[in-house]
Amino acid sequence: MEMEAGSTSASGGGTQAHSYSPLRSKAFYKFTQQNLPACKPNLTPARVIAIFLLAGVVFIPVGLVCLRASESVVEILDRYDIECVPESYRNNKVAYIKDSSISKNCKRLIKIQKHMNAPIYVYYELDNYYQNHRRYIKSRSDKQLLHGLGYKDTSSCRPEEYNNGLSIVPCGLVAWSLFNDSYTFVRETVELRINRRNIAWKSDREHKFGRNVYPFNFQNGSLIGGGTLDPDVPLSEQEDLIVWMRTAALPKFRKLYGVIEEDLQADEIIEVHLVNNYNTYSFGGKKKLVLTTKNWLGGKNDFLGIAYMATGGFCIFLSILFALIHVKNPRPHGDPTYSYGNRKSTTS
Repeated sequence: MEMEAGSTSASGGGTQAHSYSPLRSKAFYKFTQQNLPACKPNLTPARVIAIFLLAGVVFIPVGLVCLRASESVVEILDRYDIECVPESYRNNKVAYIKDSSISKNCKRLIKIQKHMNAPIYVYYELDNYYQNHRRYIKSRSDKQLLHGLGYKDTSSCRPEEYNNGLSIVPCGLVAWSLFNDSYTFVRETVELRINRRNIAWKSDREHKFGRNVYPFNFQNGSLIGGGTLDPDVPLSEQEDLIVWMRTAALPKFRKLYGVIEEDLQADEIIEVHLVNNYNTYSFGGKKKLVLTTKNWLGGKNDFLGIAYMATGGFCIFLSILFALIHVKNPRPHGDPTYSYGNRKSTTS
């Protein structure tokens, strides 16, 4: 009796035969033997030289455009952590920053070198600050930030988990070390308005910080870390905290403080009234105030343009080098004398 493909077999222990498809088996065989249709470019010396030359011709102009765009960004940096320490405390900055009886108010003058078109972004920059330290970055509870006191498992927040037997919201060292320097800008006796809304990622505000979660028992211990939070404002609206909680990967980083929505003219003198509260002196950190504009490429970034130009220049160099080698020692394409078997017999 004839049996069709895929029918059962009664021989042996009554096992079933697997279905057999000639078309599928053939395709699988081609796949395992790497015989499927594929693009196999024939890289002759002329084509390799042309590819490198084309890459160099494309990359260099792109690098010039990126570098020009970066140079159009106006950026002002002002380091204030040393200048804002009184002369009598220059040799003991830690005692100055920890003494609450000493005024931390400081006045800085910033000259605008070039015209700055709004919006002007205000950042604070910290250096030698390792937010990527393992113990530091793990000392937080993302679920508590979203659910508040309703979430009880906050063991990851140690040592800032409880205070006086009560839970801390938000808990952990990251929130505890919140940056708390403040800045006020004055132009010709008129205070410049700084927009401090929408400085955090929209996804963070809407999905990572609870709208009904309020700070509780925060910075009430004997050891105060950084800034305080308004207990009547939900975490989803406390954007200083949201920006700070997105930890940086490198020891030198910037975080957005606010946006000035007015143009600043060239040669203007801006008074900056700041409060130098944040302690970076204990670990040799640095603090800078940054004012910057942006363009279609983003902020100031010379590296991108330099990288494009360096890569393009290297490609052109390789194309010239390969061309010289090919002219001096031409190798006919497909010459059988260069095959492994012939080369071995020739040398022997």
